[in-house]
Amino acid sequence: MSDRLRIVALEEHVVLPAIMEAWSRSGVPELPNLGFGDGPVAQRLRDTADMRLAHMDDQGVDVAVLSISSPGVQNLPDSDAVAVARDTNDQLAAIVADNPDRFQAFAAIPTQSPSAASAELERAVTELGFPGAMLYGRTGSKLADDPEYDELYAAAERLQVPLHFHPQMPVQAVMDAYYSNIGPIGTALAGPAIGWYYDLGVQYLRMIFSGVFDRYPDLQVIAGHWGEVVLFYLDHTGFFADAGGLARPLADYFKQNFWVAGSGTVSSRYLRWTAEVVGTERMLYSTDYPFTYGFRPGGFPYVDTSAGVARSFLEDAPFTDEQKADIAHRNWERLTPRATNPTRRPGQGLPHA
Repeated sequence: MSDRLRIVALEEHVVLPAIMEAWSRSGVPELPNLGFGDGPVAQRLRDTADMRLAHMDDQGVDVAVLSISSPGVQNLPDSDAVAVARDTNDQLAAIVADNPDRFQAFAAIPTQSPSAASAELERAVTELGFPGAMLYGRTGSKLADDPEYDELYAAAERLQVPLHFHPQMPVQAVMDAYYSNIGPIGTALAGPAIGWYYDLGVQYLRMIFSGVFDRYPDLQVIAGHWGEVVLFYLDHTGFFADAGGLARPLADYFKQNFWVAGSGTVSSRYLRWTAEVVGTERMLYSTDYPFTYGFRPGGFPYVDTSAGVARSFLEDAPFTDEQKADIAHRNWERLTPRATNPTRRPGQGLPHA
């Protein structure tokens, strides 16, 4: 390429004191993927300064859009979630304000309370300058298509900001039915090996078939992990669109309401398939830091973005320079014009859309 790509990565995880303290109070297991302990993942999750910036430079990432590690505030008691989300977002905003050229952030949203969820999204966007929010599918047993979410979806549509969904562990009944009695691998299969993606992908389909995007046709959702499995079955699942009473073909929802990123899975096959299904004009970029940084068991090449791989993967993609720039940063800037306008800085406050 003639000019160096500017890469904005959208699924870059952190944990902060406000939410770690709340997780501890509520009895959440203190695991490394939630920032507890002294292992490399935990240390990297907690770091929002020198180590993270050095690793971004090593990856070749220019801007990281920070988000709380899954499941955000959505596993907290209702009594805690609203205040913790607010404190967490204030802490995120302070990190961004200290280094606005390298960081942006997705808001944490207390989905336990519909009115509080929409109010916190509004505050995060209009007062803190956030470009959108990160959601984690279910809240308790309430799935993403539950009518209680309508107030939040309406607010996101009105504010013209995207909602990035991230998976979390399936409900216990699914864990017991599909992932039990096979030893330690069961937990991995239920989670980031494959179970996460089926869990959230089915929720995307539920959102479509329950009419969420017909009620809110301008709602924009960011799907990580190359579309959470569903994208690879659209040619088949779309056959059943009539039975679901869809107003338009199933694939149209993914081309009009969804944006797709790879979450650090550097597979050229997935990249090409995603481009063929939704087009490079609906693709974004992410590395899923720190969960894909510096880990290559047995030489497995597809989930390590360190040593410049995050950059070379995109630079070497079979696309034109214009398409690469779209994926790297321009699609993100088009999707979030208020938050990514270089003339304003996070925390200044923004007018309503």
